[in-house]
Amino acid sequence: MNNLIDIKNLSKEDIVQLFLKADEIKANSKKKNRKILRGKTVANLFFENSTRTLVSFELAAKRLGAHVVNLNLARSSTAKGETLKDTIQTLQAMDINAFVVRHSQNHIGKEIQQWLNPDIKIINAGDGNNQHPTQALLDTYTILQHKMKIEDLKIAIIGDIKHSRVANSLIDILHILDNQRIHLYGPKKLLPEHSDKGIICQNMDETLSNADVIVMLRIQKERIADNSIPNLSDYHRDYGLNRKTLAIANHACIVMHPGPINREVEISSEIADNTPSVILEQVANGVLIRQAVLATLLQKP
Repeated sequence: MNNLIDIKNLSKEDIVQLFLKADEIKANSKKKNRKILRGKTVANLFFENSTRTLVSFELAAKRLGAHVVNLNLARSSTAKGETLKDTIQTLQAMDINAFVVRHSQNHIGKEIQQWLNPDIKIINAGDGNNQHPTQALLDTYTILQHKMKIEDLKIAIIGDIKHSRVANSLIDILHILDNQRIHLYGPKKLLPEHSDKGIICQNMDETLSNADVIVMLRIQKERIADNSIPNLSDYHRDYGLNRKTLAIANHACIVMHPGPINREVEISSEIADNTPSVILEQVANGVLIRQAVLATLLQKP
């Protein structure tokens, strides 16, 4: 693995090795981990808002001993009209070892890769509605902490799937790991256009019946240009997860959400804050998985 731009570029073995690296880092002492990337510099370039992903990448790099640069884009030269290419190459000249980039443009990582020297790494922290590979890794890692054979699980993904890079990446990694039991549900205008993404369900009962894993997604208002955003109270009635709808699922199911949560829209507080929610476990695992990715890309053999 030379970079992490698209989850589809990883093999099953790549994914397993990243999870083993995460286990290793978790078992290490803090002192040992701080030696892993000593002397390396990681630059976080977030052209879209973020809390969980930005902070977890910063913590991940620092806990491995790396120097971290969080570029304040509002005060950077991009606000003066500098191109992304010039920004990247300027920072490259300052001996940056890895760029973590979040951007609204799909496939921007491949473009940035062409501007960088081969020894400089790039990690996609979310590009448009295309990919969010570290989210897919941390979600899958979290699932495996609760479930055994991922290929046998019924996984329900509910909400705005069409505009969700989280959904795209999760579906891709599940396919790599041989899971073909992905069930999708949401408003028709918010569902994917391609049937190969999973089984499109017609109602909540079909979606949640015997589900082992439930992934709730928020409405991606910032990516919806037309008037297809539904009334939020109606949305919760028809597509929201609460105690009543959760009762349809497997009694041993887990509930996930990549955040940020819109309470009482896609998920009720009574579900988000209590078992079987593993939402905060996802957040904690986000730091660990991002440590594993950074260590795999930057640690000397």
